[in-house]
This record gives sequence, structure tokens and C-alpha cells, in this order.
Amino acid sequence: MTTQSRIEWTEQTWNPTTGCTKISPGCKHCYAEVMAVRLHAMGAAGYENGFNLTLLPERLMQPVRRKNPTVYFVNSMSDLFHEDVPDRFLDQVFSVIRETPQHTYQILTKRAYRLLKYFGGRACPNNVWLGVSVEDRLYGVPRIDYLRQVDAHVRFLSVEPLLEDVGEIDLAGIHWVIVGGESGARARPMKPEWVQRVKQQADESGAAFFFKQWGGWGADGVKSHKKANGRMFAGRTWDDYPRSRQLSL
Repeated sequence: MTTQSRIEWTEQTWNPTTGCTKISPGCKHCYAEVMAVRLHAMGAAGYENGFNLTLLPERLMQPVRRKNPTVYFVNSMSDLFHEDVPDRFLDQVFSVIRETPQHTYQILTKRAYRLLKYFGGRACPNNVWLGVSVEDRLYGVPRIDYLRQVDAHVRFLSVEPLLEDVGEIDLAGIHWVIVGGESGARARPMKPEWVQRVKQQADESGAAFFFKQWGGWGADGVKSHKKANGRMFAGRTWDDYPRSRQLSL
């Protein structure tokens, strides 16, 4: 089965692969790794290998069996464009996506360089929202240029966990910007001025802005529980979606 998601900007998760490897500072306290360890200990299907990358072809047809239009976050527990996921498996995933135009698929990756290689000779389906993670200047910001070169119906950034002021960023061709702080016992703090700078640039470019969470540190710079810190920024919640498709979640 696909899983009802607690992620604020989606509805369901679909994980045709599980497991990953760390490639940048945003991966340091990976929530998926922690969850995979727990699921492995519980004997959950799909996590027999813990957090080692695992292809799960038996899950490929899950969205086909769901007729109601659904927003899927693809691979909340992995990275679909991991270098060890073969193109032939990606082809199968995107075949299912094309077969289910009633659904919307949000695909997020840190392997932005692979987007150009894969989509260089293939069209990105219209029901795909394609995104990259942008946690800092060195690793995160360069991913935006790779994303911009793919002809995706919606391109988005997950600026989470926001680990520093990412400076001036080019948001041309970017439709949606999500910002969030890190959660968990070892969460690194996020400063309000970092968020404000991203939001200002999103507003100026016309990109929709979604503030996901403060995470383990509040706007006051005090470490606290994620729920206590909440989702308010600058006096309100920001739940905007791309104008090309407004969602009711």
C-alpha cells in the first residue's frame, strides 16, 4: 500500500525504492534513515535491508490501483535518482506515472546532475512536479541550475533543512519554494532572516511560497519540540502552491 503522509505539502507517499546514501550536509540527520532502522527492527516489508538502497518492483503498480486523484510524494524513504537506481527501473516508474494521469507526482532529489542525463532523451510527464533539495550554498544552490534545464510542468525547491543563508538565488523557471527547519534530537537551528531572504526572492520571482516548519528550533532561537515551534512565520502560515495547480490538502 501507499501511505498517508504526515508531510504537510502532500497527500500520500509512494516508495518504489527504499534506502539511500549520504551525499551532502542536508543528509547528516536523515529522518528516512532513522525510520528505516525502526522499520527493519519491526520486520516491515521493504526494509529487510535496512537503509541500503533496495528496488521494490512489487510496489510499482500501487498507484494504478488507486482511482481517486491523489498527490503522491515519490520516495519519501529514498532518492529516486540515486546513482544505483538503473534507468530501466526509472523507465518503469515513469511508465506508471504516465498510466495514471489522474494523480500528481512530486519527485524530489539531491542527485540533480542525473536529471539532465535521464531527461535528456525523455520527456518529463505533465503530472510530475520535479524538485531539488537546497540546504546550503555549496551543495544545494547549484542543484537549481540542473533542475531549471528540465522541461517539467512544475519545478520546485525544498529548502529544508535550511542550514545557512543561501544568499542570492536565481528562481527563474521555479514555480514553488518550500522552506523548513530541521527536526529531531540533533537538529541544527534555522534563523528567521534566512527564511525571510528566501521568501522575499520567491515573492519577487512569482514563485509560490510554502513554510513547512521551524523544526527543533523556534523563531526565538530556543530549542524546543517541533510541535511547540509550529509553522507560523511572520505572523501567519504560508501554504501557497504553484498557480498551475492549486491543491486542497
